[in-house]
Amino acid sequence: MLAAGIETVVKNKARMAKQAAAALGVLSSSVKDKALLSMADALLAHSQEILEANAKDMEAAKAKGTKASYLDRLKLTEARIEQMAEGLRQTASLPDPVAECDCGTRRPNGLEIRKVRVPLGLVGIIYEARPNVTADAAGLCLKSGNAVLLRGGSEAIHSNTAISRILAKAAYEAGIPQGALQFVEDTDRAAVTAMTHLNGILDVIIPRGGAGLIRHIVENSSVPVIETGTGVCHTYVDESADLEMALNIAINAKTSRPSVCNAMETLLVHAGAAEKFLPLLKDAMEAKGVELRGCDKARAVVDMKEATEEDWSTEYGDLILSVKVVESLDEAIEHINHYNTGHSESIVTKNLENANRFQREVDAAAVYVNASTRFTDGFEFGFGAEIGISTQKLHARGPMGLRELTSTKYLIMGEGQVRG
Repeated sequence: MLAAGIETVVKNKARMAKQAAAALGVLSSSVKDKALLSMADALLAHSQEILEANAKDMEAAKAKGTKASYLDRLKLTEARIEQMAEGLRQTASLPDPVAECDCGTRRPNGLEIRKVRVPLGLVGIIYEARPNVTADAAGLCLKSGNAVLLRGGSEAIHSNTAISRILAKAAYEAGIPQGALQFVEDTDRAAVTAMTHLNGILDVIIPRGGAGLIRHIVENSSVPVIETGTGVCHTYVDESADLEMALNIAINAKTSRPSVCNAMETLLVHAGAAEKFLPLLKDAMEAKGVELRGCDKARAVVDMKEATEEDWSTEYGDLILSVKVVESLDEAIEHINHYNTGHSESIVTKNLENANRFQREVDAAAVYVNASTRFTDGFEFGFGAEIGISTQKLHARGPMGLRELTSTKYLIMGEGQVRG
């Protein structure tokens, strides 16, 4: 297909979704919730079809030599399909943000002013690798009154095509306006370019994927972008930390799903805890297949590869961990604020003052005390799912749920008032 043809297809899909958005924006909560539950049921009813489509994607990815951590992102199982369905059910159970009143006032001249939440309109999602995003994005957008234009990566094309078709059919049969859920099936990069220039049709684009994709969208889109972030996430083991707790948190943050953006990439250890903690860390991480790369002080305690300057700012997405020994909380905070991507950071400590300082001074969307960074997730935060994790500071920050997919408008009631 020629690029001009792709542009036409994408624009036509966007226009259909934009037309549906007007009706969707005023649809009742009961209809939207019924649709989400029907969509959840449809995923489970067609799980075998989805798994067969996913098997084709997995086979192609393995043939290309895709590394194991990224194959894990791509892989679907019965349990993961059930989790996708549960996300839709949870989203259905949440309060509808549309028309919710944020605040109201009555002016001395008698004008009554209310600030209420309204849908963004038509949301474009450009994403890579993870087919669960198809269900998460569709559910959150429809519940918040937004039409959605989805464009997944080529590596998950069979999975995404099957999931989007199943979801759309169930949604329309349950009363969602026809055309509100659109999926771009063409994997040519020209489709991405077309989406980024749909001014006046798309209201916002949300990219989800690696640093290269996000940077490309931010730098080239003439449509407003909500930047979801790469995750160079840190865990800092304070001098007062419970070392068993710290070890459990570090293992979970690095190894439970190393390919995701909330996985830990760098571990900082206070010099006062390093002699006891680093041997424990080395044994535990090597047992999980993790390669350690350390600073000179860390390597003086246990044997590991030498970390380079590049390592401190790298999102590995793999079983690799950078390790640095620091002399103080100040040094830990300074290192994190210099190298992090504004995603998720954690301190393990018994010192309440240090915990408070860490949460106050570390600049990130989610800052933890004595817990794994892996909890930065819309499902875990009780949002049903997430549209992405925003690392910017305008409009939304952190896991984006229903409220983050709305804007506001003011409703003013008068009795003939005119301005003097």
